[in-house]
Amino acid sequence: MKRTIKRAAVLGSGVMGSGIAAHLANNGIPVLMLDIVPNKLSEKEEKQGLTLQDKSVRNKFADSGKQALLKQKPSPITSKHSLEFIETGNFEDDMDRLSEADWIVEVVTENLEIKKQLLSKVDQHRREGTIVSSNTSGISVEAMIEDCGEDMKKHFLGTHFFNPPRYLKLLEVIPTRHTDSSVLSFMKEFGENVLGKGVVEAKDTPNFIANRIGTYGLLVTVREMLEKGFSVGEVDSVTGPLIGRPKSATFRTLDVVGLDTFLHVAKNVYDQVEGQEKAVFDPPEFMIRMVENGWLGSKSGQGFYQKKGGVIYELDPKTLEYGERKKLKTPAIEMAKQAKGSRGKMKALLSVEGDPAAELVWSLLKPVLIYSAELVGEIADDIVAIDQAMKWGFGWELGPFETWDAIGLKNAAKRMENEGETVPAWVWELIEKGHESFYIKENNTITFYDGADFQPLKTNEKEINLRHYKNDKNVIKKNTGASLIDIGDGVLLLEFHSPNNAIGLDIMQMVNTAIEEAEKNYEGLVIGNQGKNFCVGANLALMLMEAQDDNFYELDMVIRQFQNMTMNIKYANKPVVVAPFNMALGGGAEVSLPAAAIQASPETYMGLVEFGVGLIPGGGGTKELYLKQLRNMPKDVDFDLTKVANDVFEKVATAKVSTSAKEAMELGYLDQGDAISANPDHLIYDAKQKVLSLAEAGYRAPAREMIPVVGDAGYAAMALGAKNLQLSGYASEYDVKIAEKLAYVLSGGRIKEGSVIDEQTMLDLEREAFLSLIGEPKTQARMQHMLMKGKPLRN
Repeated sequence: MKRTIKRAAVLGSGVMGSGIAAHLANNGIPVLMLDIVPNKLSEKEEKQGLTLQDKSVRNKFADSGKQALLKQKPSPITSKHSLEFIETGNFEDDMDRLSEADWIVEVVTENLEIKKQLLSKVDQHRREGTIVSSNTSGISVEAMIEDCGEDMKKHFLGTHFFNPPRYLKLLEVIPTRHTDSSVLSFMKEFGENVLGKGVVEAKDTPNFIANRIGTYGLLVTVREMLEKGFSVGEVDSVTGPLIGRPKSATFRTLDVVGLDTFLHVAKNVYDQVEGQEKAVFDPPEFMIRMVENGWLGSKSGQGFYQKKGGVIYELDPKTLEYGERKKLKTPAIEMAKQAKGSRGKMKALLSVEGDPAAELVWSLLKPVLIYSAELVGEIADDIVAIDQAMKWGFGWELGPFETWDAIGLKNAAKRMENEGETVPAWVWELIEKGHESFYIKENNTITFYDGADFQPLKTNEKEINLRHYKNDKNVIKKNTGASLIDIGDGVLLLEFHSPNNAIGLDIMQMVNTAIEEAEKNYEGLVIGNQGKNFCVGANLALMLMEAQDDNFYELDMVIRQFQNMTMNIKYANKPVVVAPFNMALGGGAEVSLPAAAIQASPETYMGLVEFGVGLIPGGGGTKELYLKQLRNMPKDVDFDLTKVANDVFEKVATAKVSTSAKEAMELGYLDQGDAISANPDHLIYDAKQKVLSLAEAGYRAPAREMIPVVGDAGYAAMALGAKNLQLSGYASEYDVKIAEKLAYVLSGGRIKEGSVIDEQTMLDLEREAFLSLIGEPKTQARMQHMLMKGKPLRN
């Protein structure tokens, strides 16, 4: 029988427990979340006349955990409707309901005895065959269930989510010697395909993979800072994007994690290892004093950094006083900034002999690379698992062994040896065999060294990497803004690669070329890419420059071409599927809305945001959002056209952006013909499959649409709404002017209520409104402010 998880239970409702419950609920899995029963009433409960027997009291910890999900930032839930999937209870009244669950996740306090006691109770109430896991961050998984029955042992493993579960990709799966291999395989597949995680199998060792190496690296960094006399800010200025790490670098990361949490994780290793390794996990005295002072980081308002009056200050570890934040500035840093990609930056940074930044980075990297090599076989079976865990759990662009390859395996190992370090014997064996790297790439095939020989890297057909397709054979056409790539099975992909993936004439031309090529020779087209964001809109700087030069003829031509492009997408004779992810704003949304289907990543932030720069959508976005919402109205009941127009008016006038793909569906940017990929790494694959399924079903271009509009009466209602916002202080006089232009478009141009217009008429209205607004000094001021400051101007 094929195993499925239809219902789950989460034991523990703290930040981590509620976060896991939320992530399951986000993916449509009903969850029962339980916690302890309080042993005394609060003052408020006493005043209300409640007793310890009242359900609201007995469930209050789980209820509070559920309600807290609404307040946390960033939000753990993709939609308020996710909360409907979470039911609450307690460990005394509801344990028998564990028999309803297909998966039970224990997420209580990191104490072995407490976990053992709870899991023993779980064993009494679970159904035979139910999977049980612990979300421990480092306690022995094997030790937790030594007193449990055989069936429980066969179905038990560790599932270590990283916090916050919605956003962090890594899921470490830790089997015990009892875990059934089919249970392990299922949980790895479920984690990847349903929960959207990057799953790594770890061994049952202290802190598993990512926290073991990550904590070691952070403590090494603190040690080097103290020994070499660098400041907190100086270290952070070189341990972030410059070496392929997150912007939070070292100490800002510790502030976000919480120093108390970090020291707890470090102690977990300290208590279980010996010798030199133990010494590294013994934190310096000043960090213990910080915790005693309550300086835990972001959650307490101060940590390694403190913000006062809008200025950020850094902590001096010697005096425990805050001072001006410093940054390192050296020739090596400047060289690294000019280099391309993480590999190039790191190599450039380390190449300048005697440079303070280069020496600092080397002193941080060296012990981490050696430590990672020493742990191969102990914490994970191979180097791939370690590299993936660090990339997915800590946001490193390169894992330790990829880093070693980037800076030069042989030269780095020789330098380490010359400096008195001991490089593991298996690394020297690799070098002595004449190899220059841990990974070898030949003809799009990657192999890795497994300690004895090179093995092919396991490929996942659902993870399409566009870089592997970008060769002479697969790239059909390209220009400065986009490339047209054959991704196999009769499907083309159009990849944007302009700066910020902003849409200019080059991309418009390539979209039209791609549709023409697909109609002639292919099954269909995917519009997608693997940049930082799908598309942040049209080229704002170029449009502003043309407007300031009074080149309105040129602007009119550009808008017409943009509109023609979106209409080509809509009425292509072969299916066009758009695959947005992260930001799909303005023009990015306008490219998506007319497609045969949208295949969105879970984290898709979609919206028509032109109002924020004093414009309204000019490429058909208003029309398509309006039509999309009209099409999704129930067909068997009368509906209020004015309500649809007002709804679209509000979304565009407030520049409403979805906070997830699920919310994009609720807002009407996506509809029932569209879909959301559970795993963002599967997005291009899923979009490709969507093209093929539409083609197989005999896809035909949609019939040209006529648009019913609200006319004069609808215009008056929308304009009045904008005026009322101004009177209430929520809109400026110029906001009202822009809103009136938008109302004019949506109403069909001040015609009789109930009239029907064709699409071109509404497109003409959009274009005319856009051109009139871009000529206004206040709109140009808003555009200039957005380009310079990155945020809207109210004028």
